[in-house]
Amino acid sequence: MNTVKKESLLLVDGMALLFRAFFATAVTGQFMYNSKGTPTNAVYGFVKHFFTAIQSFKPSHVAVCWDMGSKTFRTELFSDYKANRSEAPVELMPQFDLVKEMVQAFDVPNIGLEGYEADDCIGTIAAKKGKEMDILILTGDQDILQLLDDRISVVLLKKGFGNYLIHTKDTLFEEKGIRPKQLIDIKALMGDPSDNYPGVKGIGEKTAIKLIQQFEHIDGVVSNLDQLTKGQRTKIEQDLEMLHLCRTLAEIKCDVPVDCVLEEAIFNINREKAIMKIRDVELKGLHRFLNIQEELA
Repeated sequence: MNTVKKESLLLVDGMALLFRAFFATAVTGQFMYNSKGTPTNAVYGFVKHFFTAIQSFKPSHVAVCWDMGSKTFRTELFSDYKANRSEAPVELMPQFDLVKEMVQAFDVPNIGLEGYEADDCIGTIAAKKGKEMDILILTGDQDILQLLDDRISVVLLKKGFGNYLIHTKDTLFEEKGIRPKQLIDIKALMGDPSDNYPGVKGIGEKTAIKLIQQFEHIDGVVSNLDQLTKGQRTKIEQDLEMLHLCRTLAEIKCDVPVDCVLEEAIFNINREKAIMKIRDVELKGLHRFLNIQEELA
């Protein structure tokens, strides 16, 4: 009896992989310039992370999602959103286009949309394709755990290559006692220093989790202010407008006008084309990953 191979789509958070790869070597100044004078350390690490994940999870389909600039609908709503982020290091700048060229050479779609973040593209595609196949999201960003669903899992990158923490909606509940969508309300209450939005001043993670476990969502919290301590009630009443704004900032949009054409996302590398690009960019040693096609057959 023939068994049909189960289809799955690996959605890669491109910037998460690229930045992780860059800073892993940049601290020691290992920028790996090629003969054209272009730094390649981030691209090298990205490709290694990319293929290591494919070897580990053996998806039938792959797509990479990207941020398309710092201006998004979130910065229009709240000008301080991610305003604490410094500009990308000069050694990383030329690698943004180069890494997309590498992905293209592997015949993997690059997906992104101006005005939105990669997370919004990932969320939209996962919601659509999760109805017909298993979805794996590869990232280093825990914000994306809000997307967990019956057929959507999140693979969080850990230190080194091939080290992952895999989350499902069940593991999230076991660990924190909350459902994926409740993470949005928790972030709305506690804020997010890394994305630079404040939440409710004086409400930390423990209190935020406790309130959402008790009242389900922020509307439930606001409807039951009389049941809160005087301090909690005062803090929320003073920051009510900000609380609702932060919820909008924290929520990944799953209705962005993007799609992933599955026929184009089938993982099927043209080995010669890929080797030519690897040689052109001078990413020594990475050609060994191209035997992956035979391994996945």
